[in-house]
Amino acid sequence: MGSPQDSAAVRRRNLGLVLRHIAAAGPCARTEIAAATGLAHGSVTALVGDLVERGLVREDDAVRGGGRGRPGRPLRLAPRRALSVAVQITSEQLRVVVADLAGEIVWRESAAHHAVPGRPESMADAVAAAVRRAENASESMASPGRPAGVPTALAGPAANSVLVRIVIAMAGPVRDDAAQTVMAAADFGWLGPVRLGELVGERLPGVDCPIDVVNDGNAAAFAEYHARERRRGLVLIEAGTGIGGGVVLHGRIQVGSHGIAGEPGHMPVALDGPLCLCGARGCLVLYAGPEAVLGAAGFGEVLAREGLEAASGRLVEALTAGDARALAAVATAARALGAVITAITALLDVDEIVLGGLLAQWFPWLSPTIEARLAGRRALARGLDIGIAPGVLGAEAMLVGAIEFARRTVLSDPATVPQLAVGGRRANTPAGA
Repeated sequence: MGSPQDSAAVRRRNLGLVLRHIAAAGPCARTEIAAATGLAHGSVTALVGDLVERGLVREDDAVRGGGRGRPGRPLRLAPRRALSVAVQITSEQLRVVVADLAGEIVWRESAAHHAVPGRPESMADAVAAAVRRAENASESMASPGRPAGVPTALAGPAANSVLVRIVIAMAGPVRDDAAQTVMAAADFGWLGPVRLGELVGERLPGVDCPIDVVNDGNAAAFAEYHARERRRGLVLIEAGTGIGGGVVLHGRIQVGSHGIAGEPGHMPVALDGPLCLCGARGCLVLYAGPEAVLGAAGFGEVLAREGLEAASGRLVEALTAGDARALAAVATAARALGAVITAITALLDVDEIVLGGLLAQWFPWLSPTIEARLAGRRALARGLDIGIAPGVLGAEAMLVGAIEFARRTVLSDPATVPQLAVGGRRANTPAGA
């Protein structure tokens, strides 16, 4: 006979199973949920009752079908009940959004963080302040006296909204521990482990929801994965300030034993290549990174003076015009990418390699050389069905991935959302009771 703990775990899992189906297929009837999930009708009724009490699901008015019997009451997600805050840390800015359980962004802000390099506490101060602004904005939108100009989408049921997750995305490997430790972040002068999640949490007294820190490349990979039909395996290689990326297998971000899995920029492509800052030689970033490509194409000064986007725009213009120097620079990058992609396909056997960030802008000129490098492997392994595609989410990928991470965490365990207040008191019955 199973223990009470086992029963509670099963109930929590089934609660998530029902909520995920309603989120994906709603509005739907209880009979449809039972058929789709394999749960008994009585169990579905009880689980739906729990979700309604938590404010995550609502019933539509009765709709009578053509046959006999009681009218069905379609169920649908109540997305504004559970809100999450996603923060993307860039070299200069914090990009912050509030999103609901359907993934819809209901508030956003971009602001300079002015964090002091080498002082993680300074960044934690900036992030905590941004979260407080997001929290206050959510409360204002949910209140009857919300300021003019605030979207009305948070009216009504949003008065019962709760903040259920904070997700921070930034460059650097992240260890999945209680402190959400960033192992290093050279862009910010963090040369050793920083317990970022813990630092931010200390600055948010009274906020009792979980705080997650994720690598921004992993977040982008997660977003690209869920934006596509293929649902087995995907690797993202994306170029921004350098080259990052992520690995998603069967819906899960793969971070490895030390949080550094999915860093294609530091895969070696030349045994005797130039020395990389990571300590290795001939890394991909030295051939396909933005600085390498733009410098080789003759736009290094534009990069230094006007920034990445301006320099990449000039490169695209040169490529379109057939400029020999620009084409040669991109061909070198494509050969290096082809070598890395060939290695990735041998090791991970994923469905798709996605090129994001600036690589997506350069994709039309990268793709022919990459495909040529893969031709031999495809000829030997004729069943190898791997797609090489540009990213579809652009600059939003990292924030969208952080939102999706928070959303799917709640959909998998709805019991983390408290029951609605009744008569001035909040019901707090455990999910396994």
